[in-house]
Amino acid sequence: MILDLAMSYSGYWGRCLEFLKKNNVEVGRLVRVQAEPSYHGIVMPRYEHSDDTHIVLKLKNGYNVGLEIEKISQIEVEPSPPARKESPEHPHADTSLPKILLLSTGGTIASRIDYRTGGVTPALTAAELNASVPELSQIANIDTEVLFSEYSENLMPEHWARIAERLNSCARSDYKGIIVAHGTDTMQYTAAALSFSLLGFPKPVALVGSQRSSDRPSSDAATNLISAARFLVSTDATGFFVVMHNSSSDDEVACHWGTRVRKNHTSKRNAFQTVGGSPAFIIKNDTIEKNALFCTPKREFAPRISFNERVLLLKYFPGLDPEVMSRAVASGCRAIILEGTGLGHVGKSMYEPIKAAKRKGLFVGMTSQCIDGSVRMTVYDSGRDLLSLGVVPLADMIPETALVKAMWALGNAKDAGEMERLMRENLSFEISN
Repeated sequence: MILDLAMSYSGYWGRCLEFLKKNNVEVGRLVRVQAEPSYHGIVMPRYEHSDDTHIVLKLKNGYNVGLEIEKISQIEVEPSPPARKESPEHPHADTSLPKILLLSTGGTIASRIDYRTGGVTPALTAAELNASVPELSQIANIDTEVLFSEYSENLMPEHWARIAERLNSCARSDYKGIIVAHGTDTMQYTAAALSFSLLGFPKPVALVGSQRSSDRPSSDAATNLISAARFLVSTDATGFFVVMHNSSSDDEVACHWGTRVRKNHTSKRNAFQTVGGSPAFIIKNDTIEKNALFCTPKREFAPRISFNERVLLLKYFPGLDPEVMSRAVASGCRAIILEGTGLGHVGKSMYEPIKAAKRKGLFVGMTSQCIDGSVRMTVYDSGRDLLSLGVVPLADMIPETALVKAMWALGNAKDAGEMERLMRENLSFEISN
């Protein structure tokens, strides 16, 4: 009973709580508010540290508005429409269209707003995603499957392996391409993991996310899905791409190569960018423009689906305690990716733990914390000192990509020599210059 009461008025206290109770209004109810002006929306929960003078409504346009209770002359609860639990119908198959597989892993693209909690929760299945975007059935016959339903911040290398294993089973199928619906927070990590573990994959795979949930008017989910489907049925490229908005409007969607992409904004629809260049493809309505500088690496398909998590990505900064690295080595870490300054530098205080790591046979690679440009460790004495200690420069590899590649290389290399060779070799366009 106490829990039900807390949920009914979640986050409200003091004067706001008294106001809601007096008017028999609970969180999640549809209300009409007489104020200046009037409002019609759903009462949303608030955080515990919020004030006690405002209530929050979710309006029909998807945006929230805070209303001062002192300025509300009347609030009325309206009957909510009955919840409908329908099984989505699979669109009618057109035998003239190619086949696509849509795999769902969770994330905002497969979520709805929960008006009781105020959060975005996993709710849509792959079939519901397909049915909610009817344009997809005009592009391809789409089979759907839910691998799991997790926010991407919860994904671990074991999830990368599960996705890779399922894709591997489709390598010789009649699917023209595959869409992986995925949360945006760690999509770049998964894209890199698939790029390395499924080198030479013979089909195009589009990882697709959404910055805003599918049931919001401003959602980018439908545009991203439609663009991904068009790309898959039209391209002769193979490999792994992140397909997301290229601008804040719906006029362009970018296809970023899976090892060269990074999420560079927390909330913009065009949060993803290709680092060190332009996207591999740009989709504009029915046209697909290919980057003249982009070419798919030609490799024999050789899946190696194994990851070893004993890797540390360590960002250097003035004042970094060298013991952080020493403790990582002592705890069983087997590879360290340094995110150094400028051309690939760390302070002299880090030299001793680097020596100790190398004596134990660890791989130590250097990337740069600069957004663009390449590691060049022969320019300054400090860089040359690090080279003499055995630190391996990783050119313009994105630090997150280098981390994933090290996990993959560590999981598949026979010895330290092969580990270093794999990290130096440009396997999947992870090095662009």
